Amino acid sequence: MTPQEIKKALTDGSRVYGSLVLSTSPKWPLSVRRTGLDFVFIDTEHIALDRTTLSWMCRLYKEIGLPPIVRIPSPSPYEACKVLDGGACGVVAPYIETVEQVKQLVGATKLRPLKGEKLARALEDTSTLEPQLKEYIDNNCKDNILIINIESVPAVKNLDNLLSVDGLDAILIGPHDLSNSLGIPEQYSNPVFIETVNNIISKARAHKIGVGIHFWADISLEINWIRNGANLVIHSSDIDVYEQNLRLDIQKIKTAAGDKIDTSHNGAAEVI
Repeated sequence: MTPQEIKKALTDGSRVYGSLVLSTSPKWPLSVRRTGLDFVFIDTEHIALDRTTLSWMCRLYKEIGLPPIVRIPSPSPYEACKVLDGGACGVVAPYIETVEQVKQLVGATKLRPLKGEKLARALEDTSTLEPQLKEYIDNNCKDNILIINIESVPAVKNLDNLLSVDGLDAILIGPHDLSNSLGIPEQYSNPVFIETVNNIISKARAHKIGVGIHFWADISLEINWIRNGANLVIHSSDIDVYEQNLRLDIQKIKTAAGDKIDTSHNGAAEVI
């Protein structure tokens, strides 16, 4: 899909599918393309990726038709500009709670390259822009996707206001941080968590804003959220899928060979 096709799908309720990619191997992108994904999610909040490596990844995935959407390490408009300059098609900003944070990110993603006083005026009223400049900015930013992480109780309480900011394309629920903010860490089957997620989905779709959750723990929960309207689907990660499938294969081989299976290292996937 193209970035504009993804933006349209997020608005009209069609589903788009992605997964978290950690591997920087040059052979990896073509393998990822064969999985049927629409885009890739690259995380620089929790994953150690330098700026040069990130840019190579973004530009390569973009070239093969998998728009890269990058989570920045903080809800900073400057970090958003950096990853867009590096070739990202979209930005995910972590732990958003205020309208002002969203507006700053809209400025960084939808009004580039404006800065300073001119940007501040444009954020209040784009009619202050000269016609040629407005046309230039619209063309320059037409492919940029803005997604914010909703992962706290204050964000949920302020959700209607956050969703009303013009320029926002989608929200992405952060399950781990949200469960902690709710006081029920990693209890993703807890009725309180499920109800909170469903309420977030309902509000986002009422505003015609894309909504999803990056999830890895239980496909049945993921499917239920999709049925309830989630349309930004980010499932698991390359390293988790590799670990799960390789572990099962090795266990089958060891069982067939009559060798002992060591399960002492089996555990939950790393939370991202």
